[in-house]
Amino acid sequence: MNYGQFLNMVPEASLVAILIILFFADFALSKSEKKHSVLRCLTHTLLLLQLVPCVLAEPTSVFGGLYVSTAAANAMKLILTGGTLIVAIMAQAWLKAPLSSPVGDTNAQGNEAPSGAVGGAFLYEGEFYMLLVSTLLGMYVMTSSGHFLMFFLGLEMASVPMACLVAMDKWKKDSAEAGAKYILTATFSSAIMLYGISFIYGACGTLYFDDVAAKLSVTPMTIAGLVFFFAGLGFKLSLVPFHFWTADTYQGAPTTVTAYLSVVSKGAAAFALCAILMKVFAPMIAQWEILLYVVIVLSITIANLFAMRQSELKRFMAFSSISQAGYIMLAVIGNSTMGIASLMFYTLVYVAANLAVFAVINVVEQNNGGNTDRSALTGFYETNPRLSLLMTLALFSLAGIPPFAGMFSKFFVFMAAAQQG
Repeated sequence: MNYGQFLNMVPEASLVAILIILFFADFALSKSEKKHSVLRCLTHTLLLLQLVPCVLAEPTSVFGGLYVSTAAANAMKLILTGGTLIVAIMAQAWLKAPLSSPVGDTNAQGNEAPSGAVGGAFLYEGEFYMLLVSTLLGMYVMTSSGHFLMFFLGLEMASVPMACLVAMDKWKKDSAEAGAKYILTATFSSAIMLYGISFIYGACGTLYFDDVAAKLSVTPMTIAGLVFFFAGLGFKLSLVPFHFWTADTYQGAPTTVTAYLSVVSKGAAAFALCAILMKVFAPMIAQWEILLYVVIVLSITIANLFAMRQSELKRFMAFSSISQAGYIMLAVIGNSTMGIASLMFYTLVYVAANLAVFAVINVVEQNNGGNTDRSALTGFYETNPRLSLLMTLALFSLAGIPPFAGMFSKFFVFMAAAQQG
């Protein structure tokens, strides 16, 4: 095998290099406030530089079609990297805060919290950045996969570090519960997806996307494979009726991790599902369009109804993300170049607006003793008019109210769907 082909995977290769640099930097630097400052600046700088290979990368196919990079995939990687950089910047206040349970005190389970919060800084800052980059690497592989097992590998590379991030505030009971629910759901959904992939392999004798598309025909086995595969990704996207884990996980996870999970992770999964349905399952469009109609209507309707009942801000945003996932799937129904373009524009707007909301929630949480209930925003305009204005604009955009960008993104996905009748 020609290992020189790895050099053609420019964004992935540069991200692996960033991981190695962060690992040795975290290992070599002494435990001091200087270490945290160096790690922080190094991570932000490297993620900023990571935008360059995403821009310069050219469409390519290596390893016999296992890895297929397209212009659309590279553009999506650019959006995902930008979102990850914003999340890393958002995480500064949380990473510098003391441990959830003070040193020497006992947590809710009666266990003594560990010492080691150096200079008030969070002990696991290096691990946080490496897990963040590891998850991003998995998303890169997902978006550029040309084979079902390559896609599954990328999905697991993104899911396992994400579970660690969700449970990172391990001395907080809600965070540990959120991590357990996330990893159990991820395991269950991965098993369902692999079951569906096995049906596709049994029907077509191959797992390469191009070969499956050429050999696929509408049979009970391929329909079962499509349904199980879609169900597996439906869990990742938290589409109704695969959404039950979302609110508890979003509430229990650290706010910056919740932002990353709801925006960057969801954008990568939506793009991958869109590409696979349009490219691989194109011969079965009549079957998966009906499936999408039902899921989209349920996701938008049920999520918005339940969102109105929430008083906790992160649970509210969890149901908002379920609804937004339904809108994103409208672009998939378009099944066209315009559908891909509208999905990417929607993802870009969604990343910007959702991260703005979570940035405000993060500030409110840090200044209200960890309280993220809606009551924490009482009189918010009087205490911080700038942040209240930012949150208002972001929520208006998420709701699709004119003349904000969210209105145009929703208009484009509806137009892409309506274009196909």
